[in-house]
Amino acid sequence: MSFELNNFKQTFRALEHRNYRLFFMGQGISLVGTWMQQVAISWLVYRMTNSVFLLGVVGFAGQIPTFIFTPFAGVIADRHSRHRILVITQILSMLQALLLAMLVLTGSVKIWHMIALSAFLGLVNSFDMPVRHAFTVEMIEKKEDLGNAIALNSSMVNMARLIGPSLAGVLIAVLGEGICFLLNGISYIAVIISLLAMKIKKTEPKLSYPNVLYELKEGVVYALNFAPIRYILLLLALVSLMGVPYQVLMPVFAKDIFHGGPKTLGFLVTMAGVGALIGAVYLASKKSVRGLVGLIALTSGIFGLSIIVFSHSNMLWFSVIVVCISGFAMMVQMAASNTILQTIVEEDKRGRIMSFFTMAFIGMVPFGSLMAGSLASKIGAPNTLIIGGICCMLGSAVFFRKLPSIRKKIRPIYISKGIIPELTEGIGVASELETISKK
Repeated sequence: MSFELNNFKQTFRALEHRNYRLFFMGQGISLVGTWMQQVAISWLVYRMTNSVFLLGVVGFAGQIPTFIFTPFAGVIADRHSRHRILVITQILSMLQALLLAMLVLTGSVKIWHMIALSAFLGLVNSFDMPVRHAFTVEMIEKKEDLGNAIALNSSMVNMARLIGPSLAGVLIAVLGEGICFLLNGISYIAVIISLLAMKIKKTEPKLSYPNVLYELKEGVVYALNFAPIRYILLLLALVSLMGVPYQVLMPVFAKDIFHGGPKTLGFLVTMAGVGALIGAVYLASKKSVRGLVGLIALTSGIFGLSIIVFSHSNMLWFSVIVVCISGFAMMVQMAASNTILQTIVEEDKRGRIMSFFTMAFIGMVPFGSLMAGSLASKIGAPNTLIIGGICCMLGSAVFFRKLPSIRKKIRPIYISKGIIPELTEGIGVASELETISKK
């Protein structure tokens, strides 16, 4: 019993930090609303237009700002209070949801409203996501708990991913899409209150700042010149471009391969979420960041292989298992990459590196989706997934070859920051022995 209790405390140890605990509770409520809105907006667009093309346009409008504006958001995150920026982005997101709710509930919504409001939310998210990632370290007093906090963030997102769409489906059927937007707008109150309730150390603002483009260039040069950051970002971008868009083609498999309908599609998407949740909990249970670099390489290869296997399967029960594995591998690769970057980056460049992380993980997806759709229309969805899976596995193989040099550069940083307790303790013992020998 005591062993199980210790394991539970170990898995959720980041919640011992007051600020993070507040954020976890507020963000958890808000994310359920966010997933409700995502399902509702897709259903509303398709119901209004019966156009797959316009469905893609709305999705693209919501994603492309991340690629364009996120690098500048990283500069701003390194210049100003990340806490204050997050409060502003959450308020703007709430206003977007409430405006959307008003338009739908009054029956005055048009397709151009959906495109414009999706683009606006995409712009807000392009600032919110890198700042939120960079802010995590400010909520955690013990840096060795940072990896646990990032993994718990991922588990929170995927738990909301399981709850939100299910609630949205019921509410849309009974009350319509507008109620989902309204509830999402209200849900932002929870995270805004949690942010305002935090006790954040005030930092002294700089008297002057270099040019924005200069700081952006400085961040790019830093990322490219430091091999661990460079290789992690490149692999993440490759997987997001070639692998993650398999989700866009999921309806094709649900309808044409498994001869099902919306329930089949929902089942496949849900099982991918279950796999991602298991991956997040697995990472949260790890005691330290040791071994995460190897996991990045391994799970990238597993993700690519799972896509290839899925493309060949015509049995639903087997495909569900494969999709669950792909969700697990994708989540572990993403969250482990986030953790490594957060723990090795220099503090004054954290915002910029997190913006590059967001670009690699989220910003590449719309391009990958367009490419996957175009390829699938010419060579078929299964062959498209095979190409994507092979690219992910090749990227994994290259990263495996770079592991020794990456570990060599990361290890001194972990030792100097005391991120790996056992290494730090070992250094302390060695120092004591050296002192005694000198006496």
